[in-house]
Amino acid sequence: MQIEKFEAGKLRKSTDYRYFLPNPIDCEWIWADVKLNRLLENASFHMGQLNSFGKLVPNVDLFIHLHITKEAVVSSKIEGTQTHFDEAFLQKENVSPERKDDWQEVQNYTEALNTAVEELEALPISSRLILKTHKILMQGVRGEKKTPGEYRRSQNWIGGHSLADAVFIPPHHDHLNNLIGDLENFIHNDHLEIPLLIKAAIIHYQFETIHPFLDGNGRIGRLLITLFLIEKKVLEKPLLYLSRYFEKDKYLYYDNLTRVRTHNEMLQWIKYFLVGITETAEQATQTLSKIMALKSNHETIIQTQFGKRIKAGLTLYNRLLQQPLVSVKDAQGICTLSAKAAGELINLFVLKGILKQFTGQHRNRIFMYSPYLNLFS
Repeated sequence: MQIEKFEAGKLRKSTDYRYFLPNPIDCEWIWADVKLNRLLENASFHMGQLNSFGKLVPNVDLFIHLHITKEAVVSSKIEGTQTHFDEAFLQKENVSPERKDDWQEVQNYTEALNTAVEELEALPISSRLILKTHKILMQGVRGEKKTPGEYRRSQNWIGGHSLADAVFIPPHHDHLNNLIGDLENFIHNDHLEIPLLIKAAIIHYQFETIHPFLDGNGRIGRLLITLFLIEKKVLEKPLLYLSRYFEKDKYLYYDNLTRVRTHNEMLQWIKYFLVGITETAEQATQTLSKIMALKSNHETIIQTQFGKRIKAGLTLYNRLLQQPLVSVKDAQGICTLSAKAAGELINLFVLKGILKQFTGQHRNRIFMYSPYLNLFS
């Protein structure tokens, strides 16, 4: 298949509407556009830089939780969820009632992504993995009645209030088995001579076009990018997520997807996707570099200015790298201290500019490691 001559699919008539049936993608892909080669080279270079930097960072797994949480917040935001990044680290009892649904959606996404990455060690990307991830994503939230963990058995649509005024109508559910089978075959067809970053772009487009669930398609589709790159060893650690790039101008994101279906512009979609890989990998590398500088600075402050509290200070600090919101009660348990000693330790962190108060009330105060969180903004 030459990308420049790609035909996305065709409209098929159902009873009183027309749906889009995408063409299969499990085939060899070639192209003539030299600009695509340059974009691919640049994206591959920055991915290599990110992987190399990730290997050099001591205990890089400490920071991955924040990358995943940021992805969960931004990917959910694309779908209309309003949780802020810092709120995502609150305990459920500290979340205001009007924001608990949004908060839970972010928690689900984080759990779904973490579980899927762990599952990849024994289970390849497949319907089994996708359905399990979708079930976690949708449990106990607004889409929980839309068959979590199952492909749809009815027609869905995008935009508008009904099939009559829909912006896009995905393929009829009778075609899902064949379309998902073709997508799985393409993912695992190692005989195809296609660069994996280009393959990832095509996979994401096809999944979003199939739209196999009644809800949660966008989040699963974006999550699938990272899972594919990890499975194929393009990405060493789960440090790269494109949701921030897509969310920056989500209308451009949707427009590029739409124009593949309406104008067969797969080449433009892949170019846009590769630019996103380059930008996101570069930002992730810079963030890791800033994290290391911040960590070194704050560890030095603890080691030189905390006196007899150095050991407890370092213990609490390491926990802050994974959970940047903390209460005095949390510090008690983390550092095995009395309430008084834990309060004094927290106050010392505040005095040194490492923590600041996140909630306003005098009792049950929560403190935030804001210099660290700001690096992910």
